[in-house]
Amino acid sequence: MVKQLSHFVCQSCGAEFPKWQGQCNQCLNWNTLVETAIAAKAKSGFGANNLQGQVSQVLKYAQVNSKSVSYLKTGIDELDRVLGGGIVPGSVILVAGEPGIGKSTLLTQLALKLSSQQSVLYICGEESPGQVKIRMERLAGKDERKSTKILFLPETNIENIFLTIKNEKNPIGLIIVDSIQTLWTQKLTGAAGSVGQVRECSNILLNLSKKTNIPVFLIGHITKEGTIAGPKILEHIVDTVLYLEGDKQHQFRILRTYKNRFGSTDEVGVFQMTDKGMEQVSNPADIFLTDKTKKPKIGSAIVCVMQGIRPMLVEIQALVVNSQLAMPRRVASGINYKKLQVLTAVIQKKLNLPLYQSDVFVNVAGGLKLTEPAIELGVCLAIISSLKNKPLPLNSVCLGEVGLLGEIRKISFMDKRIKEAKKLGFTTIIGQNQTDLHQVLKFLN
Repeated sequence: MVKQLSHFVCQSCGAEFPKWQGQCNQCLNWNTLVETAIAAKAKSGFGANNLQGQVSQVLKYAQVNSKSVSYLKTGIDELDRVLGGGIVPGSVILVAGEPGIGKSTLLTQLALKLSSQQSVLYICGEESPGQVKIRMERLAGKDERKSTKILFLPETNIENIFLTIKNEKNPIGLIIVDSIQTLWTQKLTGAAGSVGQVRECSNILLNLSKKTNIPVFLIGHITKEGTIAGPKILEHIVDTVLYLEGDKQHQFRILRTYKNRFGSTDEVGVFQMTDKGMEQVSNPADIFLTDKTKKPKIGSAIVCVMQGIRPMLVEIQALVVNSQLAMPRRVASGINYKKLQVLTAVIQKKLNLPLYQSDVFVNVAGGLKLTEPAIELGVCLAIISSLKNKPLPLNSVCLGEVGLLGEIRKISFMDKRIKEAKKLGFTTIIGQNQTDLHQVLKFLN
């Protein structure tokens, strides 16, 4: 009988240790080591005489058939954009996001769209088939209800799933796993969702996808640190990694590509969460430009940010009031707090404006989180507008990075941003021909 041994595996990075310890030496996280049983392996040397296997065929460069990739259209334009044109047959796609952000909703709509063309296998790991069907009936249109070819598989054991798919008589065109953290294999003794279980189940699904040419969508959870639950190797196994982001208090959702072996990683898809599911947003300015009235607003500035290679107009709002505290407050929502501190210091130093007596509140309308330097001029002008109680000109957009010396620096994709702003009716481009903050103050007179 094979002797059973155990070692301890870090649930964050997958590092293995012979005994338990409080902190992982690799990722430095605390209390992440879990005992895992392993079977003792027979000792063997590394000499050529001890190696076992079979000789594989080596292909020459001219023998490889380089066919062009045929994309499978999903019927959801924003998803096709992020995937690089559609779904590649035999690819494994990981969709990650926080709980309740809309991952299952998006893939349910995908299953309904593709079920009119081919059979879709929905592996129910977290919900029962009845619960999934209730969601599908709520999201499905009249045509989709009539032509659904969706198969449900309420199973979490990966060996049973593999045999079921292998013996299925109906040809399967797409597999959706909800979620990868619920699957487990009988080869390992760890609980479902552990490092070993996630790694082994993902490898089995990857081999299944490559051999059968069936694309597989995996739903992955996000930890409180903002990373995909499970080992980091999971992101290396799959072909595409998509992140669904957004604020639960707002309706918009942004689908980003962090890895794509068959397309660009610069594209993003914009959706709006409604009672009918995830609706595509062809013009994001309808969401992030909250006020559609043609009146100048004090403390408001419009900026153009790049979401991938897609320009998007966003409104930045600022409120400056006299402080009742010894140390005035700086409150930022949607931008980095430290960036707000730096920009207020630059305004105070270079323009001699008394911000040291005022509380400054800055918010990005719509709940979007912005990090790129192109918003800095808009933040500065919104603060100055609120402080002086004067609005910026109507139909103006701010483009520029602000340095510590008060200079305005050029930003990337300037032509694309200007083109998008003019297409939406913005005629005044602030920061295009100005070199420092003193020159832009004329727009507030």
